[in-house]
Amino acid sequence: MLTISFPKQIMIWLTVVVGLMLALPNGFYGRVETANDARAVIASGQTNAALEQDAGLWPGFLPSNLVNLGLDLRGGAHLLVEVAVEDVHEAFLEGFWPQVRDVLAAERDTVGFVTREEGVPNELRVRISETAGANRAFELVRGLGRPVSTFTGAASSNIDVRLNGNLLVITLSEAEMSAVNERTMLQTLEIIRRRIDEVGTREPTIQRQGADRVLVQVPGVGSAQDVKDLLGTTAQLTFNPVVARTSDANQSPGTGNFIVPSQDEPGLYYILERRPVVTGEQLENAQLDFDQNGRPAVGFRFNTSAARIFGDYTLANIGSPFAIVLDNEVISAPTIQSHIPGGSGIITGNFTTEAATNLAVLLRAGALPAELMFLEERTIGPELGQDSIDAGRLAAMVGGALVVLFMGLTYGLFGWFANIALVINLGLIFGLLSLIGATLTLPGIAGIVLTVGMAVDANVLVFERIREEMKTAKGPARAIELGYEKALSAITDSNFTTFMVAAILFTLGSGPVRGFAVTLGLGIITSVFTAIFVTRSLISIWFAYRRPKTIEV
Repeated sequence: MLTISFPKQIMIWLTVVVGLMLALPNGFYGRVETANDARAVIASGQTNAALEQDAGLWPGFLPSNLVNLGLDLRGGAHLLVEVAVEDVHEAFLEGFWPQVRDVLAAERDTVGFVTREEGVPNELRVRISETAGANRAFELVRGLGRPVSTFTGAASSNIDVRLNGNLLVITLSEAEMSAVNERTMLQTLEIIRRRIDEVGTREPTIQRQGADRVLVQVPGVGSAQDVKDLLGTTAQLTFNPVVARTSDANQSPGTGNFIVPSQDEPGLYYILERRPVVTGEQLENAQLDFDQNGRPAVGFRFNTSAARIFGDYTLANIGSPFAIVLDNEVISAPTIQSHIPGGSGIITGNFTTEAATNLAVLLRAGALPAELMFLEERTIGPELGQDSIDAGRLAAMVGGALVVLFMGLTYGLFGWFANIALVINLGLIFGLLSLIGATLTLPGIAGIVLTVGMAVDANVLVFERIREEMKTAKGPARAIELGYEKALSAITDSNFTTFMVAAILFTLGSGPVRGFAVTLGLGIITSVFTAIFVTRSLISIWFAYRRPKTIEV
């Protein structure tokens, strides 16, 4: 029957209203964006009159999701970075040396004295004094290896040990290096993502490129240098026992120690034990705090295991200094006044509020496992993006006007029903894009413009079918009903095949290709909905009101 039941009419128009409401914030982009930013800051615990005023720019009861603008539309930073995975290999061997030293020291009667020799960065060289005990030392060190599971299912040791006279050469095995590199890249990707998300950027693109590179695109930031400043700091935090203080930067620190400068006191250097008590990786939280004098500081809290270690250390070393080291600089070297059992503390220094907040962000996001080397950087200004938006808007308006004119002149009143559905279709596309938090790029605009032309295809099939049925059907109501029924299979087939292509582009493509696929796919869904349900609903309402004897299509 041509008549659509009242419950179905309600469902159709309720869907339209919800979709248009979701799209509404994009018509007030700047205002909604400002309000969203202000509410995010207020939610973090900061508030003032200006923030409250900005938050009130958009009513809280209305949807506030926006279509995110991509780098080519909004402007921002483009960086290609390389991860120095060799740093992690060196750090592993550095941490492995105490185990080697301890296991050989227990067999001193056999292997003699043990000394570490300098060598290439990816090797740990250990010389023993008793050549006769070389084979025993070899077996002991090789026994420290741990199995590494490979993709083939086979297990191998995480270290390779070679014996050259009375010199042991320890390196990472190929399986361990592969596993370490993979973990390092995954950790780097996650830390980069968390650091960028902390500063409130919208929909950054963070993708792995090859074995050891990462592509970072951040819309809406002032320059690539801003992102470099955020990512370039490794924020490697350690808590080390203090051996001595000195003003001589070239003083020998002694075996097992190293020398680092003071951040706040130029000319002062600290000799520290190389092995830290705890590290920043064991932090559970870090946030802006204030010391007893009201100066900005950074409060921190360790996890359970580190809290116990830290508590035991402070209990055994009351009255001794220890250093808080950030990126090989001592930022604070307090004296332990009492037992600290809870694993919480505070980092003081000559911080501004902004510096303390940024340090807390870096510590919260975690330490980068390896240095980042910036191979390529570009700052993209918003002017090009605005030109693209304007050009896309003009193309959509011209294309839409021509489609509207064609449909109105060719199909009369029914054509204008299709034009109303076309406008609703565009609103539904933006509503869905806002709902899923999609990022709109220049190819995405192309997908929307293409949808404008494709959106009326289904209506053309229906209207042409109605024309044919008017020649044989008994009355206009039956002709309209048959027109929709017999055109449905062609509409479904044509749009399904196009949707399959969009799905393949989304699955196999990346970057701009996926942006085009998203808008094209959503446009197909909304255009089928508006063609089959919305225009039919409009025609049904009109027909029930006018009851015409004949129709012109």
